[in-house]
Amino acid sequence: MSQFNNVSVVAKANVYFDGKCVSHTITLADGTKKSVGVILPATLTFNTGAPEIMETVAGSCRYRLKGEDWKTCPEGQSFSIPANSSFDIEVTGEPYHYVCHFG
Repeated sequence: MSQFNNVSVVAKANVYFDGKCVSHTITLADGTKKSVGVILPATLTFNTGAPEIMETVAGSCRYRLKGEDWKTCPEGQSFSIPANSSFDIEVTGEPYHYVCHFG
């Protein structure tokens, strides 16, 4: 999805890992929350509370779910992370633009 209509946006950015990951939280009209962000070249580890789907909007990344091997996620594809878990993400080259769907 390239655009979200009729949303509320939290003006203050979520800044992680010394600015290597920056996102904004959006709330859709039905109350669904998502984050829209960018990860600069780095290898980072994120923890999850709720299940997440990382949708690649531009760029690409490699990711590794807890206990699994590295996989690639190019533009237009997504990957799922279970609740109460973690994943590593590696971005090289161009920034990785994403939408994180919570649920």
